[in-house]
Amino acid sequence: MHQNCKRILLLALITDMYSRKIIGYDLSDSLELSGCTRALKKALYQAKNTESLIHHSDRGIQYCSNVYTQILKRNNIKISMTEENHCYENAIAERVNGILKDEFYLDQTFDSVQHAKRATKNAINLYNEIRLHLSLDFKTPNMVYLKTA
Repeated sequence: MHQNCKRILLLALITDMYSRKIIGYDLSDSLELSGCTRALKKALYQAKNTESLIHHSDRGIQYCSNVYTQILKRNNIKISMTEENHCYENAIAERVNGILKDEFYLDQTFDSVQHAKRATKNAINLYNEIRLHLSLDFKTPNMVYLKTA
């Protein structure tokens, strides 16, 4: 790859809505389904109990795909999607994305894919375990998640 070529990396996130904890993520260089399914599989591995879960997403082709929806169905997870492609219908996801970009600088240009992956891992750890949330009565997502698990 030429030294001056820039790669766009995409971050797939699975966030627990109640605790705001990011429970699965994947950073990849394409919109292909594999990044989203890796994030979902990480979230399922971390989840203690998938009973009564609802997976809410936009109507992106990845989330509507047979492969993705079959993983949800096999785990008895209900599927919910936005009516339109409108940011207000997925406010929690938009908020988490904004925090990661604005407070943890994940919207910057990184020197390498490895640097971006390290920065993403660190940002998510800080977000889950250190950052206090007003909406969680000044608790971290991890504190709230562990109480409900």
